[in-house]
Amino acid sequence: MNLSNFDGVIYDMDGVLTDSEPLWKIAMEDVFRSVGCPLTREDFQRTVGLRIDEVTAYWYHVSPWPEVSVKEVENAIVQRMIELLTERATPLPGVVESLEFFASKGLKIGLATSSYEVLINCILDTLHIRHFFQTVHSAEYELFGKPHPAVYLTAAKQLDLDPRRCLVIEDSLNGIISGKAARMTVFCVPEKTHHPDPRLILADAQFTNLIELVNSFK
Repeated sequence: MNLSNFDGVIYDMDGVLTDSEPLWKIAMEDVFRSVGCPLTREDFQRTVGLRIDEVTAYWYHVSPWPEVSVKEVENAIVQRMIELLTERATPLPGVVESLEFFASKGLKIGLATSSYEVLINCILDTLHIRHFFQTVHSAEYELFGKPHPAVYLTAAKQLDLDPRRCLVIEDSLNGIISGKAARMTVFCVPEKTHHPDPRLILADAQFTNLIELVNSFK
């Protein structure tokens, strides 16, 4: 793939910039267990890439819990995530190098994620990478989250880019579907705690990490 095919690159966040997926599992496991809805690792795979409000609504539908509202559970998970991210978040291999590389080539850089803005701010500040991004967009401001393409289309619009000239970097099936539905090229760096999913072949290319992805352009 030639870098001249692109005017911008749009990153997903969880599992791409930082290894936050295991932290999501901890936060959800802690909170869901506290309301009487214990989940297994296999259960968590069913909602990877969804917004947290969609996750809580899904599990309430599957296994309703008493007394505590869905919104309260959602808020508790978000607060637990902020604690975990502040304590443990570090950039995944190649994150800073890839951001520096794309910036040096004159590409616009955006972020499009299912995570809420409060979590985006926590990660960008903890990792000290906010300055690389020309736009940051959360699916919480869209009617539909991933796999709907809205979050990526809005990010491209904010960057003033043709979606067909955008490269998306994703780690999950829902994210890949979202990027492809937006008519973007999607590269996948699978998050290591996901079960192997042959459906990730829907991505235009797969890489072990962001260093390998960047090297593919050199």
